[in-house]
Amino acid sequence: MKLSRRTSWFLTAFGVWSIMIWTTFVKNLWKDSGGQAFVNGDHSQPTAFFWIHLLLAITSFVLGIAVGTVGLRGLRAARRGPATD
Repeated sequence: MKLSRRTSWFLTAFGVWSIMIWTTFVKNLWKDSGGQAFVNGDHSQPTAFFWIHLLLAITSFVLGIAVGTVGLRGLRAARRGPATD
């Protein structure tokens, strides 16, 4: 399957966006002082909120890498020109 350049750029941008957003989210989750992520504000006892959101962030981060990789491969293939079969 061949992707258009427009689609490849979109997938690459989506992958980068996903990685940036979820990395920022995990940083903010770790710095949480409101008591949602950790009991009593210290990092010794994570809550269920922390574990669920960490799992969501890891999953989205991995999917962002996968989607971005597909986009980059599409851009490289478009640069090389048409494939000969």
